[in-house]
Amino acid sequence: MESAEIRRRWLRFFEERGHTVVPSASLIADDPTLLLVPAGMVPFKPYFLGEVAPPAPRATSVQKCVRTPDIEEVGKTTRHGTFFQMCGNFSFGDYFKEGAITYAWELLTNSQDQGGYGLDPERLWITVYLDDDEAETIWREKIGVPAERIQRLGKKDNFWSMGVPGPCGPCSEINYDRGPEFGVEGGPAVNDERYVEIWNLVFMQYERGAGEDKEDFPILGDLPSKNIDTGLGLERLAMILQGVRNLYEIDTSRIVIDKATELTGVRYGADRASDVSLRVVTDHMRTSVMLIGDGVTPGNEGRGYVLRRIMRRAIRNMRLLGATGPVVAELVDTVIESMGQQYPELITERKRILTVALAEEAAFLKALKGGTNILDTAVTETKAAGSTVLSGDKAFLLHDTWGFPIDLTLEMAAEQGLTVDESGFRRLMKEQRERAKADARAKKTGHADLSAYREVADAAGATDFTGYLATEGESTVVGLLVHGVSSPAATEGDEVEIVLDRTPFYAEGGGQIADTGRIRFDNGAVVEVRDVQKPVPGVHVHKGVVQVGEVTVGSPAYAAIDVGRRRAIARAHSATHLTHQALRDALGPTAAQAGSENQPGRFRFDFGSPAAVPGAVLTDVEQKINEVLARDLDVQAEVMSIDDAKKQGAIAEFGEKYGERVRVVTIGDFSKELCGGTHVRNTAQLGLVKLLGESSIGSGVRRIEALVGVDAYNFLAREHTVVAQLQELVKGRPEELPEKVSAMLGKLKEAEKEIERFRAEKVLQAAAGLAAGAQDVRGTALVTGRVPDGTGADDLRKLVLDVRGRIPSDRPAVVALFTVAGDRPLTVVATNEAARERGLKAGDLVRTAAKTLGGGGGGKPDVAQGGGQNPQAIDEAVSAVERQVAESAR
Repeated sequence: MESAEIRRRWLRFFEERGHTVVPSASLIADDPTLLLVPAGMVPFKPYFLGEVAPPAPRATSVQKCVRTPDIEEVGKTTRHGTFFQMCGNFSFGDYFKEGAITYAWELLTNSQDQGGYGLDPERLWITVYLDDDEAETIWREKIGVPAERIQRLGKKDNFWSMGVPGPCGPCSEINYDRGPEFGVEGGPAVNDERYVEIWNLVFMQYERGAGEDKEDFPILGDLPSKNIDTGLGLERLAMILQGVRNLYEIDTSRIVIDKATELTGVRYGADRASDVSLRVVTDHMRTSVMLIGDGVTPGNEGRGYVLRRIMRRAIRNMRLLGATGPVVAELVDTVIESMGQQYPELITERKRILTVALAEEAAFLKALKGGTNILDTAVTETKAAGSTVLSGDKAFLLHDTWGFPIDLTLEMAAEQGLTVDESGFRRLMKEQRERAKADARAKKTGHADLSAYREVADAAGATDFTGYLATEGESTVVGLLVHGVSSPAATEGDEVEIVLDRTPFYAEGGGQIADTGRIRFDNGAVVEVRDVQKPVPGVHVHKGVVQVGEVTVGSPAYAAIDVGRRRAIARAHSATHLTHQALRDALGPTAAQAGSENQPGRFRFDFGSPAAVPGAVLTDVEQKINEVLARDLDVQAEVMSIDDAKKQGAIAEFGEKYGERVRVVTIGDFSKELCGGTHVRNTAQLGLVKLLGESSIGSGVRRIEALVGVDAYNFLAREHTVVAQLQELVKGRPEELPEKVSAMLGKLKEAEKEIERFRAEKVLQAAAGLAAGAQDVRGTALVTGRVPDGTGADDLRKLVLDVRGRIPSDRPAVVALFTVAGDRPLTVVATNEAARERGLKAGDLVRTAAKTLGGGGGGKPDVAQGGGQNPQAIDEAVSAVERQVAESAR
């Protein structure tokens, strides 16, 4: 039975029994505690935790899952894999133990003609929790499983919880006996290789409290309603139904193994080591395709690192198997072929998946070549020193310079019998991160001692930011630094950093630059504020210059921002939110924000994308943004709990740290994001948004730059003026300009080609005269000279070869011609076979000439090219060639 059919039967069976079919969620977990979805029940967690009411009392799904804790075991065992599909049926306060057990037995043991999987009931073994008499009774009395095939196990194996206080309960597992060839008898309690678990039934009936580990926690009582969460491993069932020995040989995996053997020439089953590598390639390429399909891109952090790690393991194992060139394209196509029936989106997204995968392969192959040489040298040095531990600094070099994940270094070192100083590596990584953070802080604090800011924070508390509602207001100076040093007072001309107890000034953060403005004092003093930073949490530091008077700590002050500038920045920030949402609508959730900067009247927005955004898509995005502006949508900000924000669908950047309370900015029904910045009150205030274009700023990251409001209008006005000028020049309407300009450029290119042809003909016309004027140097025909300046290298080469061809082949001949192109001397030298038999080689002669010209050159014995820096030395270079020919011909 094919895997796709196993999936179809599962969903059909439970749908016929009143379950709502729920499509697989993305592998990108909608849960801040998870990088990727590791289990089939994850999308249903809010229902089990009571956070959200379930849409139906019964549900079923086949969920894509990825787990990587056992990645080192992949390929070595029969059942470890990083990607798998979990078939699940769920009950939210509906049926319980008897219903779940009955459904499971019916589906597994019904004949295939009846829509079941047709497993032999005599080969099914059951485990239940130690004191779950109810479950055992159902299995024994209702289902008819004999007592000798029912085993009781403890909390470690047969009790489930999420690892935190909340729902929990005993579980019952169904195991399949694969026969004596897989080990000793005795049931799953004795041998889990022979008795393979295929289905786990979790009976959520209790509430647990906090505990130290998986087994040590108190049961607080019964849940208000009892739930069912089951999981059947599709690949494990396919292994049994297809009669193969391991997960890697089922239909959707074996096709990948076969492709890998085709690409490497290695036969599967011939050698254990190569079999392990083939299985690693198969598993990891399946996982990679599924992850990329769901929007993950390779990176050095989070889920991007997971993808990079498994992709690079797969590519390296292909190299170990003998592959010498790129292999990823064919492997990706094979995975899509094998999984596309179950997940059609892989077929529609094939181009994007290939683009991401090929880029990662190219980057890694380049890194692997250089990194492997470094590692080999380090291994040799380590062994020569009598050590078995590769130093942490070598591992850090491989990671920092060559992009080797530490796991790859560990693996490659182990193959050489070495371990790695992981603690040393992680110490260096930590130091690098701290240096980067310190550099970033230093740029914002002028290298001031942060303890001064902390003292202010301890004494006066956090700065009260009033800028969401006010643009000016009264305050008091609670901290003052002059030229980076804490001081009680500052006078005219001093560069100061002022801390106020309350301020309307926005401190740079969240992609929004800081406000500027003035702080005035009762004594007439004025400080021009040029920047505002938060060097320590909660403290706004106003950086500027005292223009007039004296400023002292404790002085009352009146702070006022540059309102026009703030409004322009607010327009840019709101436009950024609109751009983010419009891009996600056009490209999908993978177009997630990767950075931004909002300045007066302009912004830039960085987002994830494996390839350039087509111009037509960018045009559509721009149109959508401006259509939203015309809808006159209100922009509102609300502070709420992080959980409420997520329930409302607010976009939060993965990896960002948020407190319990967050600020959510909502733009009508179009956009909702977590944001601490300042915004317009209505989209109509933006006026106009003009996207200037997009470009790459790194692997998988693109950048859009745009103008907003008056700046956008001014840009379009200038563009209009340019268009009007072009209209006048080409005598055409605006819509005709591209065609007319293209035609003019085409004619210009044709003219340039014609000129080049005439010039080449003129140069070649000199060939006959040059050949006829060849000198005889001890029996060798020598042609030297300088052709008209401006002759290109290609034309010079053609001329030299033409002259050589005009000299009889049985007569030794050397042709060395010179020219000046772009103020630099060039030379091309050619010899025929008769000259080379005399030891006259073009490469040797051109090096002599080029050295005289103050440069270098080289090539083959029959033709070579060189150049230099000194055009005045051409005559000397000609003489040098003539002398060398004369000496060689003696």
